[in-house]
Amino acid sequence: MKFGKRSLILWIPLIAYVIFLGVASLGLNREQQTVVQSRMIGKPVPPMDLPAGASSRPTLSTKAMADGQPRLLNIFASWCVPCIAEAPVLLQLAQRGVPIDGVAIRDARADVDDFLTRHGNPYQRIGLDERSALQFYMGSSGVPETFVVDGKGIIRYQHIGVIGPQDVDMILAKLREARS
Repeated sequence: MKFGKRSLILWIPLIAYVIFLGVASLGLNREQQTVVQSRMIGKPVPPMDLPAGASSRPTLSTKAMADGQPRLLNIFASWCVPCIAEAPVLLQLAQRGVPIDGVAIRDARADVDDFLTRHGNPYQRIGLDERSALQFYMGSSGVPETFVVDGKGIIRYQHIGVIGPQDVDMILAKLREARS
């Protein structure tokens, strides 16, 4: 059997197709990453100059985030349905002595006040991030999200989504790690 230049050219599409199948198969069989690693882990909380987000609590400041005590920084909104599900767990953490500060995203103070009246207020301080500037700077893409911040104001952990009852022990462990 003799192959000429012309018959070799006819095999090129088949060879390209086999290479494509091989590459696609490798991509489909790769392990999916389900944990998002924040680029802010190990970095200080960005400078904040936010107005107060609620009538009953002072606003946040960068200095307050570095008061020597590890804390949670929770990003939430009054219009956020998952934040309603998270509220009782945050109250439970606050009752256990966990300091929690909040940043209300794209919200209005009156709506935040109403949310806190209906669902409880676990926050020591609340800032209002009307344009999500701080949220984006921290690498947060949605609500709710929570950051564990050590006593020097360094972000140690980012929890994406609702903190549920099943997450309480893990969050408390992250706070203990942030003390050391």
